[in-house]
Amino acid sequence: MQCPPIRGYGYNGRHGFQSRRRHCFRHRNMDAFFASIPPRTPSKRSPLPRPSLVNSIPNGASLRSVDHRNGFPENLSRNSSSKWKSDPIRYSKLSGTVKPPTIERNLECTLEELCYGIMKKVMITRDVLTLSGQIIQEDEILSVKVNPGWKKGTKVTFEGMGNESPGAYAADVTFVIAEKRHSLFRRVGDDLELTVEIPLVKALTGCSFPIPLLGGGTMNLEIDEIIGPGYQRVIKGQGMANKKEPGSRGNLNVSFLVNFPKDLTNEQRTAAVSVLGDSG
Repeated sequence: MQCPPIRGYGYNGRHGFQSRRRHCFRHRNMDAFFASIPPRTPSKRSPLPRPSLVNSIPNGASLRSVDHRNGFPENLSRNSSSKWKSDPIRYSKLSGTVKPPTIERNLECTLEELCYGIMKKVMITRDVLTLSGQIIQEDEILSVKVNPGWKKGTKVTFEGMGNESPGAYAADVTFVIAEKRHSLFRRVGDDLELTVEIPLVKALTGCSFPIPLLGGGTMNLEIDEIIGPGYQRVIKGQGMANKKEPGSRGNLNVSFLVNFPKDLTNEQRTAAVSVLGDSG
């Protein structure tokens, strides 16, 4: 059979690719042809990671934005030879689907709710992709179970409950626990701090008065000693719940602010001097 001239390169099993001007090459069958081709060296380029869901994002972590024109993160070049770093946004060369940044919202809780626990209902409005490709907004109610002992900064993540968009996975929604300011108590770890005002006469002579407790109710506190600067009483087991030790609670630390009289008559000054004398 007369073969047409080939202007270029032909493959030879022994000599590789060689110039084949006005010549042709044949193999008896296709099996022989493929058997003569040396094995191809595998590519050293590692495959791109597949998308994965991120349950939580540490404080201060950065989220890379995505260039939707080409499906790559903005700070990632196709020709980059640097190693891939762990990032909330993943790219898959199989599907071209990206994972958008997690949507974070603060969830305010009172000290009572963080101490005893509560189930909070939160309504969110998110973008939903319909079967026809349109984006509509829908209201969604999410139930967040707040466990006793949780602190501010605790995160609860709902995977895939965020906005939907074409060519991307649905975003995650993360609620970050925030503490509402209390009118009486201040939280320090698992303990509570309370400051009580007391008149000077009671600070000097002793007294008995009710102490408010978290969640309602009072506790009678007896003091039969002089209350001076820095004086503090500790009530055990009346602080915040301990998440690591269910059923146990921290302490309530009570500090005192002594109210001094703004003015004294001459008779009162004389009586004070006669009583206190050189006591101090």
